[in-house]
Amino acid sequence: MTATMNEMIQPFRSLESPNKIVSAANGVDYAFRELGDGAVPLVLLQHFRGNLDYWDPALIDALAVGRRVITFDNSGVGGSSGTTPSTVIQMARDAITFLAAIDLDQVDILGFSLGSFIAQEIALIRPALVRSLILASSAPKGAAGMHGWAPEVIDAVGKPDPDPDGYLRVFFAPSSTSQRSGQEVLQRVFSKRGDPDQPTAWQTTQHQYDAVCAWGEPNHALLQRLSAIDRPVFIANGDSDPMILPHYSHLLAGLIPQASVKIYPDAAHGFLFQHHDEFATDVNTFLDDVAVRGGR
Repeated sequence: MTATMNEMIQPFRSLESPNKIVSAANGVDYAFRELGDGAVPLVLLQHFRGNLDYWDPALIDALAVGRRVITFDNSGVGGSSGTTPSTVIQMARDAITFLAAIDLDQVDILGFSLGSFIAQEIALIRPALVRSLILASSAPKGAAGMHGWAPEVIDAVGKPDPDPDGYLRVFFAPSSTSQRSGQEVLQRVFSKRGDPDQPTAWQTTQHQYDAVCAWGEPNHALLQRLSAIDRPVFIANGDSDPMILPHYSHLLAGLIPQASVKIYPDAAHGFLFQHHDEFATDVNTFLDDVAVRGGR
């Protein structure tokens, strides 16, 4: 039996994490899950239209070895109440309010795609809250060529109903190896849970896309903002991402003083799920190093 088959049939600890609800000062009841233990939690910020269930349990389990990992639905997403805002900055403020509601005063943040935009804003709005950042499939605000997505990307992931085939086209490279990994990820992500999250509403998807488009309006002057992020940052992407091209990872790394970058081969937007073992090892090594260096 191959390692992949063993992995797919093993019970993932993260699938047993119960849904929790916390009421925040902004009147929103946030849905969240947590796994593992550790002094400084790793908080995950989800991609466009994703909810709690869209995290790969193999990745969550690997990240939660020796640390506390928290996933949550931001305002209006999935099982959280409220209305999803149409700007990344308000999404960041909502996320900060959630973190205050669960009594966290310092966190590491892993933001994926739209979540990585939110992570950048959190680090700028509330720098003392952030010890380090991991930006997966990311781009800076105002970068040229980021306004909207290519028609084939919108066709794949921008429909009212989720499209598994479209997900495979955007999140995984065209190669047979990457597509096979994508099929395995879909099986893991949609493993049966006793208490699944609520689906993301179409209105939330529209508001999120408005936020993504505003983020991508070309404005070279906005790039300089990132020099204010004085925390360690690990930036990563797949080499074939059609949604957020990998050259934006290198642009980010050149703008953020303490940034390093890694591009994963034969992978696309969902590289962190396809290469979950390698990515988790890289993240854990990065965070261990941050802890040793005292977060600066």
